[in-house]
Amino acid sequence: MSTDYTQKLHAGVKFPEIDVTMLNGEVKSLGTPENGHDWKMVVIYRGKHCPKCTQYLTQLESIKESFAKVGVDIIAISGDSKEQLDAHLEELDINFPIAYGLTVEQMHTLGLYISDPRSEKETDHPFAEPGLFVINAEGDIQILDISNAPFARPDLEVLAGGLAFIRNPENNYPIRGMHR
Repeated sequence: MSTDYTQKLHAGVKFPEIDVTMLNGEVKSLGTPENGHDWKMVVIYRGKHCPKCTQYLTQLESIKESFAKVGVDIIAISGDSKEQLDAHLEELDINFPIAYGLTVEQMHTLGLYISDPRSEKETDHPFAEPGLFVINAEGDIQILDISNAPFARPDLEVLAGGLAFIRNPENNYPIRGMHR
């Protein structure tokens, strides 16, 4: 049995302070809600080289209003360069905030799995495998999902419905997974 373990963020802890660069050069705090919302969903994707990520971001665009209706702001980010994001946006038809340049150190801070490219055709840098964090109004991680492959990610429609349930005060739904 291996004793090699990685450090992962836990549900209920403060989301780390991470500044990211938007396409227009503006620097934003990754986990800070905007656009009149009090919760934030951070979607980490592998990068331009990943067709599954392109599909996921496209699906997110198609249901982003479901998140907005329950007060959840969204942002996506990868370790891609500005040039790679520019090229990716030619394939994407999205209108939600997207950032670039997530560093390996930031990936480690978020507890993400990190992969090296299989070849230069894939990409030219280590990249984060998928991750998704929902940060509540107190800045705590309400929901998190970290995967080591592009084929295992939360279903966005199910997640949107779950967040509507959680955000309904009548349900008094706590952060799950807090037992340590």
